[in-house]
Amino acid sequence: MKLDLDKLFKSDVHKRIILFFHENQGSIDTPRGVATWTGYQRNIVKKALTELAKVGVLVAHPVPSTTGYSYTCEESIIKGVDKKLKELKRRPR
Repeated sequence: MKLDLDKLFKSDVHKRIILFFHENQGSIDTPRGVATWTGYQRNIVKKALTELAKVGVLVAHPVPSTTGYSYTCEESIIKGVDKKLKELKRRPR
């Protein structure tokens, strides 16, 4: 699946998840944990996490009871996200 950051950043839940993992690149969290700090329902978060892992922004770490997610180590994706976040900060509100 091709990475389309513009499309991902149109979704608030995707944007908030990407921002968290970009700012906390060493962290691993579960759908429950991500749902807690974003305030979104777990099923919405789980779907977004799965989509972000499918396109390579996140890495899924499945274990028998749950799946943990971490940020990619792929430099081109990290640079693309960084560029997109800087563009968003420059835009007038």
